[in-house]
Amino acid sequence: MYRFLLTPRWFGINVFVLLAIPFCIFMGSWQLSRFEDRMTESRDAEQQVSTDEREAARPLAELLPVDKATSGKQVTATGRYDKQLLVPDRQLDDREGFYVLTLLRTDSGKALPVVRGWLPGTPDPAKAPAAPKGEVTVTGALQASETPGDNGVSAQGGLPAGQTAAISAASLINLVPYGVYDAWVTLNTGDSGMNAVPATAPADSGLDLKAFQNLGYTGEWFVFAGFVVFMWFRLLRREVEFIRDAELGILPDDEQQERDQEQPQEKASA
Repeated sequence: MYRFLLTPRWFGINVFVLLAIPFCIFMGSWQLSRFEDRMTESRDAEQQVSTDEREAARPLAELLPVDKATSGKQVTATGRYDKQLLVPDRQLDDREGFYVLTLLRTDSGKALPVVRGWLPGTPDPAKAPAAPKGEVTVTGALQASETPGDNGVSAQGGLPAGQTAAISAASLINLVPYGVYDAWVTLNTGDSGMNAVPATAPADSGLDLKAFQNLGYTGEWFVFAGFVVFMWFRLLRREVEFIRDAELGILPDDEQQERDQEQPQEKASA
């Protein structure tokens, strides 16, 4: 009864199944390993943030450009505070509020965005303490420029004057007549009684949407492998039922004609 498995049609089906199953398992395992790598990166990044807080601060020039290795490192810079902006829709301890961002003009002529602290409520210039006058030296955690729409950063436009949605050189350079570093610093201690904004892990190092996409793809590939096996057994059962029905003479006329046309071809090929 199972000699039909040796026909060319079933030979092709069997080869496909034998190749598809290990391929799906391999791809599912690879996606799972990517998810596990991201989990490891997330744990390492969180530990690195704590470690960086205890390190001695280094000059800004030594840590630029910002990458995964330098993000979160303690940095020090000297200059004079200039333009102040508010960054709305920022949470701290599950409370809504805003950042107070002030540009620090350095001796290089470029400005370093400095988050001096966080305040609760809606952005209000009257609530934001004025920046200290004269030359100051700031110390805090170095952070990479934000990308609007990523990691909870708002991408909305049309904000009131004096506000910016993202702490990004690409956004800030349009608001001031001088250059802006492609980085920013969050002070270790909030200025003028404001709450300090904690440093965050580098981009692409946490359990973000991409990580859970890898986990979802893992499930999809294993489901595909199971589906291939299920379809093979279903086709096998259907073929066996056709043969039994044909032997009993209860096969419908149209299917009997199709089977009669297929059998000579399969026998000739065999």
